[in-house]
Amino acid sequence: MADVTDTFDFDFEDSIQLSPPKNKKKKLIGLDDLLDDFYKEQHIKLAEKKSKRAKVKIDKEDENDHDDREAELSKFVGHCEDKMTEIGGDDEMPLWGIQVFGKQKTFPEVVTPDIKSTYFWKSITSLELNSMVGLQSVEDKGEKFLEGLLVDGWLLKLVVACKKVEKPIAMWTFDLMIYSTSAVFSAAAYDFWKDVLSLKNERIEISWLPGYFEVKNALDNYGFLFGSPSISRCNKETLFADPKVEGPQNITALIKFLAVCFHSRKHLNFSTSEVEDIVVVIICLFLDRQLLGLSEKLNQCLASIVSYFQDDEWRSSSDSIAKSIAYRLPKDINCLRTVESISGVDERLKQLRSAVAFEFLVLCFDCQSPVAEEILRLVMSINVRDKTCDLLNLYIYIGLAENWLLCNPATRDKPVIREMWNVCLKNCSCHISNTDLRSYASKLRSKASYLLQGIDNK
Repeated sequence: MADVTDTFDFDFEDSIQLSPPKNKKKKLIGLDDLLDDFYKEQHIKLAEKKSKRAKVKIDKEDENDHDDREAELSKFVGHCEDKMTEIGGDDEMPLWGIQVFGKQKTFPEVVTPDIKSTYFWKSITSLELNSMVGLQSVEDKGEKFLEGLLVDGWLLKLVVACKKVEKPIAMWTFDLMIYSTSAVFSAAAYDFWKDVLSLKNERIEISWLPGYFEVKNALDNYGFLFGSPSISRCNKETLFADPKVEGPQNITALIKFLAVCFHSRKHLNFSTSEVEDIVVVIICLFLDRQLLGLSEKLNQCLASIVSYFQDDEWRSSSDSIAKSIAYRLPKDINCLRTVESISGVDERLKQLRSAVAFEFLVLCFDCQSPVAEEILRLVMSINVRDKTCDLLNLYIYIGLAENWLLCNPATRDKPVIREMWNVCLKNCSCHISNTDLRSYASKLRSKASYLLQGIDNK
């Protein structure tokens, strides 16, 4: 048996003979082979170009198809939106507003009066009143003397002490209130008149009070259009005027003065017809969008003037005022604005509101027989199903009739009138469908339905 270790005896192994690598022959590339390779390469590139062009063409066709489909979809959506707008009745009501004032004139100069010959002057130069004012020498103050007394409130105290407002001081303070370019002097003059006219426990003689001539002259200087403001309609700039702008300069002082003046009822120099004209002017001011900020003051002024009339003359005066307003103002959306401006719970204001609405209806229909039944018969005769029917005008008529009837219980509570009014509302509520696409169809139907519901609930 052979020794195991013999296997690992490397000394007896034959050395391994490694033969050197054989030299490989290099292949020679001929011209034909180069040409074949070139043509194959060109063929591959050409095939790739054709493939890319085909792919681009397909992409463009897909993109064009996508654009066409998108345009068609956009057009369809737009058409649907238009239809939905028509069905929804999103018609915006026309803007109310007329141009009440034209070009403002140059205000007359306010001249400080010479009061040295007046009782007021003699009183304030006496030792007692001079010590009250705290002046050593009144004459040294010159023209600024009265203005200082007015602004500081001393003028009121002095006239109360004198128990008299003499004509020079009365006229000067009124002109200062109406025409002064200084807001401080205008406001101080108004406060003076307000306090003088509001005194109850003091008996003060007022030697002069402004009348209709002074008020009309002031409005004329402000540029008020006495002829017919409906001729000059509001332009876009006037309709969207800055709400901070409150019309002509000093108009606020005049409105507040008239309210105080008629409320006090002291020594007024106005005839009944003149007061009627002033009411017409005040109501016209509600239609000037520049005076929106003065609506509350205008309401107070209107209520004060209306309360001035005697009971036995108010009925005829309210009818006269209503006719003047209806003839003066345009028969469009401004009708409703005019009527709705006459607001308040006072019975006279309600009566005036009803009368103005009725006169507007009479002129809108050119009614030859201006009685309640005839007016409602004309409203009932309007065929709302007629495609040429002006639904905006009908909307205005319904609004006018509402104010006319609801503010006049004597007319409203008549069975015949109630029945006719009910029919008018049903015509608008039931004969205009929900799918009616005409302008103002939805608004008219909704308004009529609302009013009809109020009648049914009574």
